Amino acid sequence: MTVAPATRIRIFIFTFMNTLIPSPILDQLNALGDETRVRILALLDRSEFSVGELSAVLQIAQPSVSRHLKTLADEGWVGARQDGRLRHYRLSPELDEGARELWGIVRARLGDDGPYAADGERAQAVLRDRRLRSAEFFARAAERWDDLRQELFGRDVRFAPMLGLLDPEWIVGDLGVGTGAIARLLAPFVHRVIGVDRSDEMLAAAQHRLEDLDNVELRTGALEALPIEDAELDVAILSLVLHYVVDPPRVLGEVHRSLRPGGRVVLLEMRLHERGVGYAEEMGHVWPGFEPDHIAGWLAEAGFEDVRTNRLAPDPSASGPMLFLTSARRGGTSTRSNPSTRK
Repeated sequence: MTVAPATRIRIFIFTFMNTLIPSPILDQLNALGDETRVRILALLDRSEFSVGELSAVLQIAQPSVSRHLKTLADEGWVGARQDGRLRHYRLSPELDEGARELWGIVRARLGDDGPYAADGERAQAVLRDRRLRSAEFFARAAERWDDLRQELFGRDVRFAPMLGLLDPEWIVGDLGVGTGAIARLLAPFVHRVIGVDRSDEMLAAAQHRLEDLDNVELRTGALEALPIEDAELDVAILSLVLHYVVDPPRVLGEVHRSLRPGGRVVLLEMRLHERGVGYAEEMGHVWPGFEPDHIAGWLAEAGFEDVRTNRLAPDPSASGPMLFLTSARRGGTSTRSNPSTRK
């Protein structure tokens, strides 16, 4: 049976506390009896963080972070330095040899999976942002560069160069088209976009957004039975859609059928997370995200080749689960006809 890291730590502390050890170390052990405090120490062991940064990484409220930091500070685990109006916390450089040995034992038992792995990824994103803020004049200007470009040119400017890579002869399926945001981006760069959704309300919103485009066709239908002909598409896109369907393997089989030989599927999804019950009740999610390897297995079973997966770097300002991107190719050689003869 696999034991969660937090449970392993509590067992270790309970066993350790039942030996003859000095009272100050008992106080330090008590401070480590909470998983959030252990997660905070694991982060402060790698770098300094402010309360706001720790809140973003751990995805818990700042007052809760402050309370845990006070407990850790009272027991001598953390120190702080003032930087203007911010306080930056770190693992205390004044830990005695016994405390350092104790932390070394606890740290070794955490492992690199579960919340500790997610914390590490979010921490890297926070540290990348901080490096931008801490540089000289140009870096201070660069700190606002993304916001400035968005103010001047719109939020889609970051993706515009990639749209130029699209083949103008392609027919693209936006499967789970929703309100048509992705279809709107793709349409000027490809021959045609076919948007599919089962929700009449979503399709009505998409129709309003896309009414000035003559190369977008919206179709009502379920992803498990796509209203698309065999080999009609060059590319199929499923963006944050698969967690809403009951039978993902069947959907991927339908996508395979709808693609021309050599065509590709691109799938953006949530990684497996622990908010499944809340998301199911609030937003109708059927699946609490996916393991990328699980999706890759389904794609292979559906007949796809050249399956590639990339875990996307988390955005520190995002509050939802982390994401991954998977693409795959239908085998065979493309039999695409001349675009002038295509519908």
